[in-house]
Amino acid sequence: MSYQGKFRVWRGDDSGGALEDFTVEVNEGEVVLDIIHRLQATQAPDLAVRWNCKAGKCGSCSAEINGRPGLLCMTRMSIFEESETITVTPMRTFPIIRDLVTDVSYNYTKAREIPSFAPPKDLAPGEYRMQQVDVERSQEFRKCIECFLCQNTCHVIRDHEENKEAFSGPRFLMRVAELEMHPLDTADRVDQAQDDHGLGYCNITKCCSEVCPEHIHITDNALIPMKERVADRKYDPIVWLGNKLFKRS
Repeated sequence: MSYQGKFRVWRGDDSGGALEDFTVEVNEGEVVLDIIHRLQATQAPDLAVRWNCKAGKCGSCSAEINGRPGLLCMTRMSIFEESETITVTPMRTFPIIRDLVTDVSYNYTKAREIPSFAPPKDLAPGEYRMQQVDVERSQEFRKCIECFLCQNTCHVIRDHEENKEAFSGPRFLMRVAELEMHPLDTADRVDQAQDDHGLGYCNITKCCSEVCPEHIHITDNALIPMKERVADRKYDPIVWLGNKLFKRS
């Protein structure tokens, strides 16, 4: 069963652009990325879109469908009415390169700012031992496919370009949390999260968790626990007194 679907796709580059209307054939079982590919093949051969695996695992085809951040390859056409006009636009938080392709280099810059895993110096590779509960806790965070949808939907940088320098975003605060919770990591990540990566900017609206295609509980399992650790260190009166008495930094 097929029908003629109505689409509005953003076309343009960093100098400007606009939504263009298209009517494209839609077949049963297809996803939005299939329609974008058919559009390229039949009407707009120069339409730029980033994609790779078409299986929801590479994180390349991030965009916004009817204003909601999502993966083009994981958004099924069956969730829309046949009479509905579907709008496809690039991720709003990042600079436009062309059409549906954005410049996500901000994320790689933030990734490089996080110090790597720091195991105890007296342990050689192969001697690491962890409880299963610690393995499972960090394993959830490692499901991340770096689609950057959480970064795109986070209003701290989506609505405030000026915050990008000070705020690393939920994806990389989650990475800091993963390392902080690792029983063999010796680095102190608490002050880093607050002072270097802008944890205090996050007001836990959970929008990042809502758009995660891997269903990672970013807010509940990473950001809130890190906020609790920061609060314990900086604002707990007993900890403050202990730091004063024993001259701990």
